[in-house]
Amino acid sequence: MVQKNSRSVMGTMKESVQRTKNKYDTSKVHLSNIPPSFFDCYTDEGMTPTELSAMFGVGKRTIRKWKKTIKDDIGFQRKVEMPDEINIDELVVERVKKFERKTIRKEAEKCFPIEVLKDGPIAIAHFGDPHVDDDGTNLGLLLKHAELVANTDGMFGGNVGDVQNNWVGRLGRLYGEQSTSAVESWKLTEHFIKMVPWLYLCGGNHDAWSGAGDPLEYMIGQPTVYQNHQVRLNLIFPNKKEVRVNCRHNFKGHSQYNTAHGITKAAMLGWRDHILTAGHTHVSGYQVLKDPMTGLISHAIRCASYKTYDRYAEQLGLADQNIFECPVTIIDPQYDDNDSRLVTTVFDPFEAADYLTWKRSKK
Repeated sequence: MVQKNSRSVMGTMKESVQRTKNKYDTSKVHLSNIPPSFFDCYTDEGMTPTELSAMFGVGKRTIRKWKKTIKDDIGFQRKVEMPDEINIDELVVERVKKFERKTIRKEAEKCFPIEVLKDGPIAIAHFGDPHVDDDGTNLGLLLKHAELVANTDGMFGGNVGDVQNNWVGRLGRLYGEQSTSAVESWKLTEHFIKMVPWLYLCGGNHDAWSGAGDPLEYMIGQPTVYQNHQVRLNLIFPNKKEVRVNCRHNFKGHSQYNTAHGITKAAMLGWRDHILTAGHTHVSGYQVLKDPMTGLISHAIRCASYKTYDRYAEQLGLADQNIFECPVTIIDPQYDDNDSRLVTTVFDPFEAADYLTWKRSKK
């Protein structure tokens, strides 16, 4: 009978015991040593330890340690199945449609066609920055001009912006420097806005501070064009004559020699419009230009403000350049673009009302 080597038998027994210990090993590892992807597979009942061992390239003993660590130290399944709020295909379609809608809006904003229903001449009173709630504003004169426009046949209003101070953010402290409260400011704003038959309203920087949901949009209550920064109109008269009006709260460009410089530059270098108006700087300016290629005559007008006394202007030592705060352009559609009689600018609204009434009586 062949006798086995006792050392070999003992070795086999030790290995068997070690395998048994490994199988029921209850030691754990640190959570940081467990691959994040293993948490997703932990509760997958379809995968055996052998398959997990092959997937992660470790022994089954390590797999058991990972499972025990997760069970004891975490105690719950880490992965939670949540429905995806965003479907990429739907998101792409939505963004494409959004851009298409925005393109349609922006193209329309380039120049709004406005059909003038009245025959004969009309007038536009271009109100400079009203600032209705400021203590330094000549509110009495502003309301007289508003009443005049409302009661003069063929006269319409335009506003270059900054209807009220509308202090926001860190500037909110300036309400402490005026006697009008924020509530009273909106009351005055609404009263003024509803007095005038508006052809256009251009929101200035003070108006734009209202952000989305601008109360002015809801106060107007009449057919007109209102948007911040710039409004451009193409007036189409019954005789098919077209006159373009371009208002920005401020055209880029300044000159110490010409208060209408920014508007003049815009007319010379790009905007071939009949009437260009702006405000913002609280000074008056006027210049007439002619395009040598087409003969079109442009009137560049800077409207001053009804805010006669301005602490900020006093602080900076700015000179008083307020000559007119509500210039009026009288349009007679029977004339051509190169005729000086097509647009007549009158700096006093009362004189302009008389002149318009006389011209309309001749039709």
